[in-house]
Amino acid sequence: MIKQNETKQKPQQNMDGGPMGGRGRISVGEKPKDFKKGLYKLIAYSRKYIPAVIIALILSGMAVMFSLIGPNKLSEMTNLITHGMNSTIDTHEIVKIAMFLMSIYTLSLIFGYAQAFIMTTVSQRISKTLRRDIVLKLNKLPLSYFDTRTYGDILSRVTNDVDTIGTSLNQSLSSVISGILTFVGSLVLMLWTNWAMAIGGFIATWVGFMLMGMIIKNSQKFFRQQQAQLGILNGHIEETFTGHTVIKAYNAEAQEINTFEQMNNTLFLSAWKAQYISRLMMPVMGFVGNLSYVVVCIIGAFLVLEGKTEFGTIVAFMVYIRLFTQPLSTLAQAATTLQSAVASSERVFALLEEEELSPEISDQKLEATIKGNITFKNIEFGYNKDKIIIKNFSATIKAGQKVAVVGPTGAGKTTLVNLLMRFYELNAGEILLDGIPISKITREQLRSIFAMVLQDTWLFEGTIKQNIAYNKTDVTDEQIINACKSVGIHHMIKTLPKGYDTVLSQATMSVGEKQLLTIARAMVKNAELLILDEATSSVDTRTELLIQKAMDNLSEGKTSFIIAHRLSTIRNADIILVMKDGNIIESGGHAELLEKNGFYADLYNSQFEVA
Repeated sequence: MIKQNETKQKPQQNMDGGPMGGRGRISVGEKPKDFKKGLYKLIAYSRKYIPAVIIALILSGMAVMFSLIGPNKLSEMTNLITHGMNSTIDTHEIVKIAMFLMSIYTLSLIFGYAQAFIMTTVSQRISKTLRRDIVLKLNKLPLSYFDTRTYGDILSRVTNDVDTIGTSLNQSLSSVISGILTFVGSLVLMLWTNWAMAIGGFIATWVGFMLMGMIIKNSQKFFRQQQAQLGILNGHIEETFTGHTVIKAYNAEAQEINTFEQMNNTLFLSAWKAQYISRLMMPVMGFVGNLSYVVVCIIGAFLVLEGKTEFGTIVAFMVYIRLFTQPLSTLAQAATTLQSAVASSERVFALLEEEELSPEISDQKLEATIKGNITFKNIEFGYNKDKIIIKNFSATIKAGQKVAVVGPTGAGKTTLVNLLMRFYELNAGEILLDGIPISKITREQLRSIFAMVLQDTWLFEGTIKQNIAYNKTDVTDEQIINACKSVGIHHMIKTLPKGYDTVLSQATMSVGEKQLLTIARAMVKNAELLILDEATSSVDTRTELLIQKAMDNLSEGKTSFIIAHRLSTIRNADIILVMKDGNIIESGGHAELLEKNGFYADLYNSQFEVA
């Protein structure tokens, strides 16, 4: 990742998602800002899967239909047994009904399995496509997008939000359809079979679900508190273990442990309340079902005694009551899950709809041999349009020159390099490479001729050899070894268990040694132009001298830009550009600038003053 320029305002840390906690996930019960709009976008994105979803929903409906036929057939079987107890039981008819029940229940199972297979496949394919599109989108976004977002928030959209969408689509849609059909179908069949028993069962169920509604209402509040406290605790833990060296150095372990205990206790209370109240759901569900059974049995017994119904009807109602009460809790859970899915989709589609880098339509081809002449022509730039930090900047760099860019923090040094690499686009003016405006050269072409070493080392999980030969397929072992010898890290690598084939996670390396690997990577790339942004800031003086010598060899005959705070490292630069407030205020060689006794001389002397 490109080092953030000193002049930019750092984005404010988000308590719900940020580098200190990596959070940003959807909390329990979180509602979308615009449910209809979010749902519409999700449906539109998934439109090619709509036929498969419709088939799955039809199969789900058929599975429900077959399950609803069963109770009436059970009623017939019960009545046959009851009537036959005084004479002869018609076993042939009972077997027929039993075979029929086995058939419809088997079909219900098959249809249920088929719809589950389809929905699982569809939801995972949508998740896979979303993850791919997000990653492709991230590579098309300007760096200004990342300046105003935390890494935790971006990561959350790729992982947590996409997972939430996939899981919710898999569970919610089929649950909603089957739940509604089961609820309505069982209610209609109960009313059709015996309206008195249906009303009695419905009233008992309604009373039970009033209690459930109160539980759900209270549990949602505590679940939100639990999620919020969990995010705070995660952030504290990450901060603590990221800065454990500083904590130990200041003997602040007791203070941090005390803070953790307070957060942990708060989380315990909110989590206990949330889990305890939610656990009441199962007993209440059992109570609702049992209350309904009792009411149905009482009403049914009176009706049987009066000869207004048969015993088999009571058996059928027992099954109908179960089918009637079960979907209500399923629908409530599915509705909450669907809300989370839409809230997640809002975050995902907000990213996918972000403005991308300006399209590149250019047939401009670079010369086979790059000379390296760079011209900054009246350029202006600001990370915010209303705050210009580089104003009317002009400079001419001849091919092969070693250019040092110095100045106080916030002067615009790194910004200048970012503009040269087209990480950001100019507000005004032009930068020319060998007389060609870089805006007419594709970013890929332009960046292929630069090698870059940043202050913040970036190494991936792979072998040392793979890290040094990053994105190059024609690198020989000899080139890698020579580059490592040049920066003085070859001996250290040879002491590792597998040498250059050692995986980085299995190697204990200092910050300076990791920096040396990135410098070796730049040497192996052997690009026409070189950028060193505080490349020696993490190494000791002895290693710095070694790197300086290697860099002198590397940059020989190449145009190179060196950004440095340590002015002793750029005394041999061909030209030194002194920046302040986005403008060049002095330029020239080291000795020349010292003779002027101006701003550069003050900067240089301040680093060697003895108190």
